[in-house]
Amino acid sequence: MRFFLTSLPPFVRRASSLGVLALAISMATPAPVSLAQAVRDSAPNASLPSLGDGQGMSIAAERRLGDRIARDIYRDPDYLDDPVLGDYLQTLWQPLLGAARDRGDVPPELAERMSWELVVSRDKRVNAFALPGGYLGVNLGLVAITDRPEELASVMAHELSHVSQRHIARMMTREERMAPWMMGAMILGALAAGANAQVAGAAIAGSSAVAAQSQLNFSRDMEREADRVGFGVLTGAGFDGQGFVSMFDKMQQSSRYDDGSFPYLRSHPLTGERIADMRGRVPSGPVAAAGVSAGPAGGTSPAAGVSPPGGTSPLRLELPRAQGGTQDPALNFSMPSRTQHALVAARARVLAENSPDRQRAWLANGQSANASAGDRYAAALSALRLGQRDLALELAQRLRTTVPPEARPTVDALTLDVLLSPMAVGASSLPPAQTALLAELRDQALTGTSRASALQGAQAALATGQPQRAVARLQAWVAAQPRDAVAWQTLSRAYAAQGQTLRAIRAEAESRAAHLDFSGAAERFRAAQALPAAQRTDGMELAIVDSRRREVEAQLRESLREE
Repeated sequence: MRFFLTSLPPFVRRASSLGVLALAISMATPAPVSLAQAVRDSAPNASLPSLGDGQGMSIAAERRLGDRIARDIYRDPDYLDDPVLGDYLQTLWQPLLGAARDRGDVPPELAERMSWELVVSRDKRVNAFALPGGYLGVNLGLVAITDRPEELASVMAHELSHVSQRHIARMMTREERMAPWMMGAMILGALAAGANAQVAGAAIAGSSAVAAQSQLNFSRDMEREADRVGFGVLTGAGFDGQGFVSMFDKMQQSSRYDDGSFPYLRSHPLTGERIADMRGRVPSGPVAAAGVSAGPAGGTSPAAGVSPPGGTSPLRLELPRAQGGTQDPALNFSMPSRTQHALVAARARVLAENSPDRQRAWLANGQSANASAGDRYAAALSALRLGQRDLALELAQRLRTTVPPEARPTVDALTLDVLLSPMAVGASSLPPAQTALLAELRDQALTGTSRASALQGAQAALATGQPQRAVARLQAWVAAQPRDAVAWQTLSRAYAAQGQTLRAIRAEAESRAAHLDFSGAAERFRAAQALPAAQRTDGMELAIVDSRRREVEAQLRESLREE
């Protein structure tokens, strides 16, 4: 990854905390490069030139910096927590993490201390990026332009390899050797980024001309390493290595006509050497890892040890167990088919677009006789965003009868989106047929295992006047996934609907803590403790509130000391 401040997405550039400032400085900092011992390639025993051991900046320090950046990202309007997209991305992400661990790229300490967290930006530009501490970002624009799961997975594997090889920490370690005058210039350039990225870029370029060539070489070495390690991770997870090649081809074609929509091409510049290297690896590289078998939809199933996406938090991801350990067969899941990918890419495309003209164009295109499944999905979602709810429901139901079984949950989630849209305030406002459909999909979702099904099932239970069912589903969910802010928010609504004010406020506090807003969480915990005595009769809940308040206050003090 070539770290240029101006190539970062707006929701990172706009962040104003000290952590983001430090990141911006480090990303812009030139540094000499020294090649050292070997790192793993596509086979566990192969070797590559390493870019250093990353020592000097500890894993704990890198994670703290990443957490400070994440706090600002969560507050940014471009941050998107879409359960349907999140579930899909995790079906790619989890096998990649498992393969990286099995290959030895992610040792136990790194697996435990890093966040391994995906953040999604609404930005429709084609970009992905790695941040300190194991946070990886994906723009909607990147999801939208990919045609196959392995193309998107190849980018994620590349970014994962930047993290596993600790490229960011290495650059930050080397920045300490800079002269004070250069560090000062970098600070000024970083501060300018919030108002004018071009001015910031000029300031950074002017202050770093002395070492520009060494920085360029270092970046190219990191790109080559991330390509090679990432290819091994991709194929080790059971994806076709051709995904790297087809993604490179797509990027190379786009570079000829890039109008600024492809930041990835500037932060990850393609060279003939990189493209040739990936093309040369496909015939000799493993097409599927040992233990991977054909899935029911023509996809593949990852080797034992990979947890299902529905069993993980959207934020804190649990790395799969190493191969050879005990594994419940029920935890195996199929990698997505091309139809599933097409639906999710269409969702990303529509969610990233605010132009009614584009949405009307997608609506018209999706109603044509030869429209693909992705086109029909985009049409239904566009109709919903244009306020044409009845048409959106008609299109979604029509699509529901034509997609293959493995893609049905994605369409069902869209159908629930329509039924639960603001125009349908409650079940009593729906026609009988829609009320029956909502009940059917609600019951189906409440028994599902994915995050989208848990959240949508709970929302449907609330909409149909059954908050107790929402509470039962979400209590079990947050017990296993305590970092799920949206689940806590929905649970707070469910508690409030039952008149359980103490628990509702506690759930609201937990939602803020999940997004690292320790100040806001502490305030809500104190508000729960300050309720009238008549609303504080649950002794066990009060004890939990008191314990959690103390914990988040300690985390708040620690974060303030770091800043």
